[in-house]
Amino acid sequence: MTKRTTIRIDESLDARMRHEAARRGMTVSEWTREAIAAHLPGAEQGHAPVPRRFHSTGSGSSGRSDISERMEELLAGLAEGRDIIAEEEAREAENVRRGA
Repeated sequence: MTKRTTIRIDESLDARMRHEAARRGMTVSEWTREAIAAHLPGAEQGHAPVPRRFHSTGSGSSGRSDISERMEELLAGLAEGRDIIAEEEAREAENVRRGA
């Protein structure tokens, strides 16, 4: 059985919380429960361990095989304010749209 609880947080923390939950593909409630459980005593005090789900598994998977080989180039682009991968994907999408 779950119980509803209300907390008060500032807008900045709320935005960070929502962003992290979305990044992990979780609801805010799921993320909040996981965060609270991670900070409470667990099995070492006789309580059942909190089941952990690792939502970050695979979160770094871009579907591209060349990222690690191009890391220096990509980081240099970011330092210049460019997202080289986004630029390449936009060009690829435009080529598909044109039928090229």
